[in-house]
Amino acid sequence: MSDTQKPSRRDFLKGSTAVAGATLAAGMSIGRAAHAAGSDVIKVALIGAGGRGSGAAAQQLSVSKNVKLIAVADAFENRARGAVDNMKKRYPDQVDVGDRVFVGLNAYKDAIAADPDLVTMATPPGFRPMQFKAAIEAGKHVFMEKPCCVDAPGYNTLVAASKMADEKNLLVGVGLQRRHEPRYIETVQRLQEGAIGDILLTRVYWNGGGIWNRRREEGMTEIEYQVHNWYHFCWVSGDNIGEQHVHNLDVGNWVRGDKHPVEANGMGGCTARYLGNNKGTGQLFDHHFVEFTYDDGTKMYSQCRHMAGTWGNVSEAAHGTKGTANPNGKISGENEWSFRGNSPGGHQQEQTDLITTLLAGGRYNEALYGANSSMTAVLGRVANYSGKKVTWDDLVAKGTSQMPETLGWDVEAPVKKGEDGQYPVPMPGQFPPF
Repeated sequence: MSDTQKPSRRDFLKGSTAVAGATLAAGMSIGRAAHAAGSDVIKVALIGAGGRGSGAAAQQLSVSKNVKLIAVADAFENRARGAVDNMKKRYPDQVDVGDRVFVGLNAYKDAIAADPDLVTMATPPGFRPMQFKAAIEAGKHVFMEKPCCVDAPGYNTLVAASKMADEKNLLVGVGLQRRHEPRYIETVQRLQEGAIGDILLTRVYWNGGGIWNRRREEGMTEIEYQVHNWYHFCWVSGDNIGEQHVHNLDVGNWVRGDKHPVEANGMGGCTARYLGNNKGTGQLFDHHFVEFTYDDGTKMYSQCRHMAGTWGNVSEAAHGTKGTANPNGKISGENEWSFRGNSPGGHQQEQTDLITTLLAGGRYNEALYGANSSMTAVLGRVANYSGKKVTWDDLVAKGTSQMPETLGWDVEAPVKKGEDGQYPVPMPGQFPPF
């Protein structure tokens, strides 16, 4: 949050959890209680109507009948119209989209112009900075999915737009849902207050078997295919170290009071992802290991992997001078403790917090820590792609973008196949960090 006019994010969430418990105990819905505090209907425009975007919008509608979906935009028409149809079935009285279904890479501009109060963004993350900036310039509240950027120019755009959001008194939520789960909130608070002493290192993991890989459809242009199969192209997704592992990296930064690393080195590669039936479908690493260093010399060790038949783990751990901790609810050592309360799922809770805060006239801004955690992932990825030790300041100042200068299905794609029919996978020692 900005450090003026508002309590800390931790204090806000502690307070909102207490209020929610009291209203539910009294038999009153959270949304109705917040509306009673004084507010209008919240008109929502959804930009990016895939599974996560449709899910976020539906969760917003579920909080209060005073939330209305009034516009949907997506690069692909079938996804946009499918999302509208599905939400109409679930929330028939809260979906009033009419002809405000917008399609294409510039459809986000039409959705913002449809006069929503809240813009919900779940497009591929490479597009996020420009869309966030446009929404804030238009004076809209924003919920944006993670990661918030995939490169340094996008990060700088986010930081500037976050400052503008504070100046305009706009609410910004970010899809790092662990920040809204009471088990994480209370544990991290205890760690920041010294429950395990001085934190010497953290370990963070997102190791799994892999994700979807979409086939090229007949008639697609090259850039249309890359946006369709966006996870597998760095300019759109930021690699899996950003797209998924950012959750764990964010917890590592949060535990340290929202500091970000100052440098990174590591290693990674692609040994299995694009073999067999997946040959020629993308360009990402399938495994990363990064050693991040903070300004006090402490470390965060990071692993993420997409490889079938390997050890799977999605977790975070902190090690201190007086004990160890799992930030999602357990502390061992001198101050042993386990979370015993109710901790609702973060995906719904982040939307409940967002909608109830807006209905009550409150504000918070999560954009800066969302940007910093996303840039932490970029720092680790660039260190691994290049095989170099890379500093935060150098990358923020010198990092480049592959984003096309103009958007459209007929523009040249940022990534091209080589003579072997494969998209180029970065080679450490040869890939330039800047």
